[in-house]
Amino acid sequence: MTPPSSTTLGVREDFPFLAARSGQIYLDSGATSQPPRVVLDAQRDFTETAYAAVHRGSSAATGSATGAFERARTRVAGFVGAADDEIVWTENATDALNVLTWSLTDATLSGEGALVLGPGDEIVVTEAEHHANLIPWQRLAARTGAILRAVPVDDAGLWSVDAMAGVVTERTRVIAFAHVSNVTGFIAPVSDVVDLAARTGAVTVLDACQSAPHRPLDLHGLGVDFAAFSAHKMLGPTGIGVLYGRSELLNALPPGRTGGSAITSVTLERAEFLPAPHRFEPGTQPVVQAVGFGAAVDYLDAIGMSAVAAAEHELAQELVETVSRVDGVRILGPAAGAERAALVSFVVDGVHAHDVGQFLDDRGITVRTGHHCAQPLHRRLGVHATTRASAYVYNDAADIAALGEALGDVRAFFGADR
Repeated sequence: MTPPSSTTLGVREDFPFLAARSGQIYLDSGATSQPPRVVLDAQRDFTETAYAAVHRGSSAATGSATGAFERARTRVAGFVGAADDEIVWTENATDALNVLTWSLTDATLSGEGALVLGPGDEIVVTEAEHHANLIPWQRLAARTGAILRAVPVDDAGLWSVDAMAGVVTERTRVIAFAHVSNVTGFIAPVSDVVDLAARTGAVTVLDACQSAPHRPLDLHGLGVDFAAFSAHKMLGPTGIGVLYGRSELLNALPPGRTGGSAITSVTLERAEFLPAPHRFEPGTQPVVQAVGFGAAVDYLDAIGMSAVAAAEHELAQELVETVSRVDGVRILGPAAGAERAALVSFVVDGVHAHDVGQFLDDRGITVRTGHHCAQPLHRRLGVHATTRASAYVYNDAADIAALGEALGDVRAFFGADR
């Protein structure tokens, strides 16, 4: 790595995708980030020299593979301030939230476990949630008779603790919310929500997909009960994510998915399950991906998450100020000067978001277009789709300037400036 400056961490050369595309500007890390060479090498090395089943059998190969698998868990747990037994491997964050809601369903059906929901109990989300942190709760409410309630957002797409307090009642059992909005870049006041939940005894579920990659994260320090995040948004591979849960809660929940490797004993009538996290990990696990995930958090640790957060704070302001200066462009979320993540979603007057994205792509700038899996939020703000630019460790101020220059040409190209 080359020494970082104010708005660059000097790591672009570590990413084969970018090294192979001279001049390519990748501003879509909010969807999927690029893996550095060390992550690719770690997965290749494991596959070529240590590939074997884990937690099955007593061979030396199995022992070696299991060691690599569990060391990755330890590294990821440490990265987010959790204990090893509080990190459950899942397919991704969406899967993690589904695993949690299915486990809560089983707890309700059996009348046992950490949380039993019933008719009239309430699950609270916000109007800004990603579908992954909305639809599983919709279905849990339908299965248990609970009521799903939503915290409203304002005309900028933001919600407040006061607005949440107006929705939370003594019947609230779950509060699920994003640490950082994948559409607006809004950073949630987690400690205030945890305090609010404590008043009613509700459990908190944090969608950390847009925070774990970009800022220091201490789940114990935050005090949330559950959290979910994905490797592919934090320089790791696809196909693996994490469900975090406080140890006592995970061990009190029945597993929502069952099968081999998650049990202590099985008869034809019943099964007994291992302690967490393995009770939630039946079947063949994503071992290669776990090794890659461990390498990704090692890479981020080597940069330093405080350095990542500081660089992205500057990029966030560059993004807002640059995009705001373009005529005919409206930004969603916090205004210039307000704290936000380094992502900006915007509308170009008279030009559909997909056309904006194609125009930028032709200029060598990769962004995301659409509703970003947040249709209720877009509907509330009166737009069908937006264009989103999201920065990460390999971006710098020059990338943001190039985005602004290209955006300045969009409306004229489509004749929308007449």
